[in-house]
Amino acid sequence: MQKLLGILNTDGEEARIAGGAVRNALLGEAVADVDIATTCVPDETRRRAETAGFRVAPTGIEHGTLTIVAEGVGHEVTTLRADVETDGRRAKVVFGRDWKADAERRDFTINALYANADGSIVDLVGGLADLESRTLRFIGDAEARIREDYLRILRFFRFFAWYGRGRPDSEGLKACARLKDGLDRLSAERVWTELRKLLSAPDPSRSLLWMRQAGVLTKVLPESEKWGIDAIHGLVKAEGDLGWSADPLLRLEAMVPPDGERLKGLAERLRLSNAEASRLADWAGSAKIGSKATESELAKRLYREGREPLLDRIRLAMASARARAVTEDDALVEAGGYARLFKFAQAWETPVFPLKGSDMQAIGMQPGPEMGKLLKRLEDEWIESGFRLDGGALLERAAAYFSK
Repeated sequence: MQKLLGILNTDGEEARIAGGAVRNALLGEAVADVDIATTCVPDETRRRAETAGFRVAPTGIEHGTLTIVAEGVGHEVTTLRADVETDGRRAKVVFGRDWKADAERRDFTINALYANADGSIVDLVGGLADLESRTLRFIGDAEARIREDYLRILRFFRFFAWYGRGRPDSEGLKACARLKDGLDRLSAERVWTELRKLLSAPDPSRSLLWMRQAGVLTKVLPESEKWGIDAIHGLVKAEGDLGWSADPLLRLEAMVPPDGERLKGLAERLRLSNAEASRLADWAGSAKIGSKATESELAKRLYREGREPLLDRIRLAMASARARAVTEDDALVEAGGYARLFKFAQAWETPVFPLKGSDMQAIGMQPGPEMGKLLKRLEDEWIESGFRLDGGALLERAAAYFSK
């Protein structure tokens, strides 16, 4: 990093670490990506980097960004720039040398901090004070920033979920509410990416509340309108108490009705991955499970429906019961029942049905629909026996059925 900054900080040019890496370092939080801003134009950046032995990829060169790989780690290096034209999604830029102008084109004050190679901080928009108070604030006029890119509405709530405290900045909140129709201009992929990041925050409940108040949540997730977000707080509390990882898909399930058709529409609209869409569909297709269910009953459902949808059902039910247990004695017993089922489901190993088509052929049955029906009937009997019937017993039944 020092070598890279060094080659960009010579002959009258400057380079600084910019944005999220500075913010997170000051907060004592993990730093994922380290981005660099520089006065060097892209061609000069490339020339200097390649001369110094770095590998360079022109990942966003039309916007002044190159990816420079240092010891296997890619760093985005971007020339200082200013927007000359925006349409609410994309911007045309010109390169410049004005650090304040570069800072003022960014979204939030806490994302517009720079660090020099010696670690000194450069704050041109009041980001340090806002970071200290955990205030998320647009740079300059909130509406103007949003009109440059309507994704900033969702970013406002996402960054508030991760870094904000207290109430959101009132001007920013009002601007998000006024301009929420601009979200229609965004691609589904961009919307879902922001929602997933928001739902991955340690506790997104306050941010989701303000999103609902501003009408933004209903705009991007209409399925939540009559279902609500009340379950989120209890789920986050259970995650913390029980050591569960933050799971954005489980949190989404807590906010939407388990309606297969509506969730299919949601998955198509937001262009969820196949795995994400399947998980929602499987969860919606599974029936509720009561806290008094026996382990035998759960085992049968685990075999037929799969582990993940039932674990999702149990987690959500347990979190709800734990939240109600503060005031309801019965809910405490209910939570204990779900804890028992959760432990069993986690440890359960899927048994293997002992019969195959070759076994059926050995008793004289030919492959075809009738064999498939009989195997299905025998599998159902095996399941109902609690998976206790062995291959020999099943084969005896198969021979008896076949001989009739």
